[in-house]
Amino acid sequence: MKMIIAAIKPFKLEEVREALTELGVRGMMVTEIKGFGSQSGHTEIYRGAEYAVNFVPKIRLEVVVADAMADQVVAKIASTAKTDKIGDGKIFVLDVEQAVRVRTGETNDDAL
Repeated sequence: MKMIIAAIKPFKLEEVREALTELGVRGMMVTEIKGFGSQSGHTEIYRGAEYAVNFVPKIRLEVVVADAMADQVVAKIASTAKTDKIGDGKIFVLDVEQAVRVRTGETNDDAL
């Protein structure tokens, strides 16, 4: 199994969710986060005063899928979340040793 962690722009969340649902992804975790990468933040003007925004709002998606689906899910997230502008995000893929569905006790691929 693979855990796919993606940091994407907030307005892309619903589009990515729909695309993953069409692929057969049955669940995901979503967290509102702040961070910076190449952007290193930006400046904004509020009530006439300029101030630095060092952390940019993002959405963190966490999806666990069978090994066979991982490349397809990564490709779908990348193509759907892409805007061709700086700050589109990052995707990380990690190995998952074990998964357990709490309600039924099912494990690993059956728990997904």
